Amino acid sequence: MDMRKLVGENVRRTRQTRGLTQEQFADASGFSQQYISSLESGRRNPTIITIYELAQALKVSHLELLADTKENRHNGPKKKRTTLKQISKSGSNY
Repeated sequence: MDMRKLVGENVRRTRQTRGLTQEQFADASGFSQQYISSLESGRRNPTIITIYELAQALKVSHLELLADTKENRHNGPKKKRTTLKQISKSGSNY
């Protein structure tokens, strides 16, 4: 998943869980409501400092805003992964 979308979805979900509007969150975080909207839509590329400040305003760890959780995953086609067990069975020399 694109990191901009991932962070945006995490910010939106956390903000909504806390019962905050974008405007309330903007006031608490010091960022504009327009910035929050763009961020949540995946159109912003926040710095690590910005992520940290947003997390502080939401009272969560900055890592929570970077986490790829089940809620973020779409139900589209999944990439097939080859396991080490499959490689060793096939005799392939990766």
